[in-house]
Amino acid sequence: MKFGIFYELQMPRPWVAGGELSLYQNALDQVELADRLGYDFAWEVEHHFLEEYSHSPAPEVFLAAASQRTKNIRLAHGIMQLTTTHPARCAERIAALDLVSRGRVEFGTGESASSTELDPFGVAYGEKRAKWEEAIRAIIPMFKDGGSEHHGKFFDMPLRNVLPKPIQKPHPPLWVACSALDTIEMAGRRGLGALAFQFLSADAAFAWVHAYYNSFVKRQEKLADYQVNPNIALTSYFMCAETDEEARRRADGIPFFQFALRFYGQSATRERPAPGTVNLWDEYEKWKRENPEGLARALSGGLIGSPETIRRKLRRFESSHIDQVILLNQAGKNTHEHICESLDLFAREVMPEFHANIPEQDAWKAKVLAGEIELEEIDTAPFRDRYGPNSVQLRPAIGPQAAE
Repeated sequence: MKFGIFYELQMPRPWVAGGELSLYQNALDQVELADRLGYDFAWEVEHHFLEEYSHSPAPEVFLAAASQRTKNIRLAHGIMQLTTTHPARCAERIAALDLVSRGRVEFGTGESASSTELDPFGVAYGEKRAKWEEAIRAIIPMFKDGGSEHHGKFFDMPLRNVLPKPIQKPHPPLWVACSALDTIEMAGRRGLGALAFQFLSADAAFAWVHAYYNSFVKRQEKLADYQVNPNIALTSYFMCAETDEEARRRADGIPFFQFALRFYGQSATRERPAPGTVNLWDEYEKWKRENPEGLARALSGGLIGSPETIRRKLRRFESSHIDQVILLNQAGKNTHEHICESLDLFAREVMPEFHANIPEQDAWKAKVLAGEIELEEIDTAPFRDRYGPNSVQLRPAIGPQAAE
């Protein structure tokens, strides 16, 4: 099993002068540390206009900076929004990042999840899947030598040679965000790596891994002429400390992350409140005071605990044949010191056991892809809850967006 780290670049209120500077520089220090410790991937999101939840609109800039401070860690878009950027600009940025990183880019793609992000770019929420699919078809030929052109519903591109070209041939590995659970099956069908952001249980992971690889092997329908990427990665909340109690004490930002997802996810199009009208951290603190039992449940899930506790949980995920676990550590007001200590302790006490088993996982995957192992078709219906019973629970009518 491989391991990644994940960044939304969250910045809860109150905001202070220099806060975003510290946020970015601390995150870059953490990526540099993760590289030295042997982590495999650093994933950076792209979001726009999402106060407190994500101050990360330009992942290619962050990852380019990280490329100059690291040597081995894969630099991964988690994701690049193909709906809000012209395909040529996407291809140019991925290729340039591949060059400055000496071929370490992972090209995670997605649609964007809210009308708050899409509307300013003139993108209709109901058309985002179709626009993402067309963008994939337009971008892939741009990585090849020579010119390409595209004439579709959403993009019209005359014959041009899109430069530069990436080091990795035919292109960096392709992934798609799977915020909705059924997108995991779609990712397999399209031959793309699946980035699962819904923090599943080990039982649910087992079912969705089967659904992914069965679609990949039996029902594959690629969108374009690209190299397939058979991989499924699972994001998990994370904080590692010497004891379970200390880990939970340090992980207060994790329930905030869950709270923000639920708070902003209640509108059909995930419309956010107008700028400056909601102090999300204050709303979270109010929820904590009113829901101590819910807070305790939220801190009991994910990979939060001592090395032994986390090791025990990871063994269950490993038996599900997850290819990669992405550790979400930078959340809410989790401190830079605690994040670094967590990364260091996990790398020393936990990661070596699972890194040692990567050849065994690769051998299993090769047999699945070759048809030598046939996976059971498992009903995923019982595992379609995105959040789970231990996540933050909110009443339907919270915040001004509930009236929309």
